[in-house]
Amino acid sequence: MNKSFTQASRIQSISIQAHQGVALITVLLIVALAAVMATEMTARLQIQLARSTNIQFNQQAYWYAMGAESFAKRVLIADNQADQEVTHLNQQWAQGYNSFPVPQGEIAGGLTDMHSCLNLNALKDDEASSSSPSTQELAAREAFERLVVKLEVEGVGEFEAEYLGDALTDWLDSDDAIASSGGAEDNDYAAKEYPYFAANSLLARVSELRAIEHFTPAIIEALTPYVCVIPGVDSHQININTITADNIVLLEALLDISNSEAQSLIDARGESGFENIDELYGLAEFTKLKISDEQKQQFVVDSEYFTLQANSQFNNSYFNLISVMQVIDNSKVNVISRTIGRK
Repeated sequence: MNKSFTQASRIQSISIQAHQGVALITVLLIVALAAVMATEMTARLQIQLARSTNIQFNQQAYWYAMGAESFAKRVLIADNQADQEVTHLNQQWAQGYNSFPVPQGEIAGGLTDMHSCLNLNALKDDEASSSSPSTQELAAREAFERLVVKLEVEGVGEFEAEYLGDALTDWLDSDDAIASSGGAEDNDYAAKEYPYFAANSLLARVSELRAIEHFTPAIIEALTPYVCVIPGVDSHQININTITADNIVLLEALLDISNSEAQSLIDARGESGFENIDELYGLAEFTKLKISDEQKQQFVVDSEYFTLQANSQFNNSYFNLISVMQVIDNSKVNVISRTIGRK
């Protein structure tokens, strides 16, 4: 009997130990699960905090960029108040790309004159139904084609330049008719592997050239330093006072002259440029070139549109802003477009 009692006690002891082992494992599992959950919650909290901090830093970088835009407006207004009739490279706006330290960051930026580049929208034919383009469109078109040739892109000559001009004009005009042999309209673009339609409206930025027939990456890259797009504007006005040595090839294309002839005109204008357009026309260097009246009409000595390239940094956040500005008068400057990111 004692033996049976002893066996029963042993069995009961083993059973209790087994239950205790299961309970211990259960407790350990609960503790492990709680630890995993706590770790996950902590990780999520850290991500949310980092995200919130990044948003805050990026927002501050944005306001720094907007501060650069506000400062640029003041500079343009000050220059316009000092001399409303002339825009030249000796004014405050033309001091180049500058940077300024700010708390926990930096603001950098610079203004460029949009009348020192060829506005691609000027190739729009306002008389699409007519066989004769306007004087402005004709001058801009001829300058564009000469510029393309002068850039000496491999495989691109006068024939290809004419086709590029045809395609761009068709992209800009409001009708669906192909104006000339190199043009392209909806049917041409719809037949591509990834079909789309022609815009039949003005460009908003230079990068849109990628969608236009005949424009290759090499051609676009070569053109970019010398062309621009003024949103919603198809005027063709080049400020002779703000053309620099870096884009003097544009002046060569505008007047169909050599590099040395273009350089002589730049040298003759002086640091403060020409006070009026008649000073340019009266130059001996200019009169001997026998420039046509249509070519003369391309030039002005004052500018209305400018581009601000602003870059700001706050802690580890960066913000890039491109603003197109229009000088209304000596007390008002409007921002007509903003692009976030680099060109």
